[in-house]
Amino acid sequence: MNAIEVEGLRKEYGPVAAIDGLDLRVEAGTTYALLGPNGAGKTTTIEVLEGLRDRDAGTVSVLGIDPAIDPVGLHRRVGVMLQEGGLPPGAKVGEVLAMFTAFHTDPVDATDLLALVGLSEARRTLVRRLSGGQRQRLSLAVALVGRPELVFLDEPTAGMDPVARRATWGIIQRLNHEGVTVVLTTHYLEEAEHLADRVGIVAHGRLLAEGTPTELVAASGKVRFTTERPVETSGLADLLGAAVATVDERSFEVDLEATPGVMATIARWAEVAGVLLTELRAGAAGLEEVFIAVTSPDQDGDAV
Repeated sequence: MNAIEVEGLRKEYGPVAAIDGLDLRVEAGTTYALLGPNGAGKTTTIEVLEGLRDRDAGTVSVLGIDPAIDPVGLHRRVGVMLQEGGLPPGAKVGEVLAMFTAFHTDPVDATDLLALVGLSEARRTLVRRLSGGQRQRLSLAVALVGRPELVFLDEPTAGMDPVARRATWGIIQRLNHEGVTVVLTTHYLEEAEHLADRVGIVAHGRLLAEGTPTELVAASGKVRFTTERPVETSGLADLLGAAVATVDERSFEVDLEATPGVMATIARWAEVAGVLLTELRAGAAGLEEVFIAVTSPDQDGDAV
């Protein structure tokens, strides 16, 4: 069952297509990370899904609701955490939560929420005196106060120290365990790799790559290997029929699909050369490398 289904989504601002025929599926109870460089169309896409912005074309279903037709009905069932929380600076933390709990028929207890996000001791602190990370945690509490089925998190850990970031990751994982769907945008690629069940990478309003973090890393189309000592690789290049690029004096990569034959050829070459392979793997070094490769200006925009 999908919590979100999008087909052919398009949004234009004058001659510019911020979203250009985007298709998207988010399974209920999972975490989906929507990644992309600044100006890629992430924010516009999320605002359409939240019912905060109209679309020019395409179909959108969020929890079975078209946000353009019934935004009020949708807002009762979702939580939204904005990067800039829009919190009243002159109000106290406890007052902010009290205000938002009044909007819901079955809100989470404010004391419990403050404990969850680590702000119990800041209940009487003015919002304007909170650090950036504390304001993010308060925004998260506001997003969760109505027991949402789906939560949109925009840069949820921006400004947080490492301890608070890890604690927030734990909250997001807890939401998943409770069946809540989470859609997040983040510039911390480690965060997406750690939390997301699936990742979508957008640029120029189009979805260029999608899959689990493991699938995206493995599909990068390169084989990486490291040797125990520096070694000459020209013989291996002849065996593979492809160039062997030197990353450093003991690390190399080959721009070939990681088929069993390719991996076996590298292993046999190392045996004959009398050199120990300390690493032999398929794919990129991590999601960040995939992101850079997919969104770099010299890419043609084909989907992965």
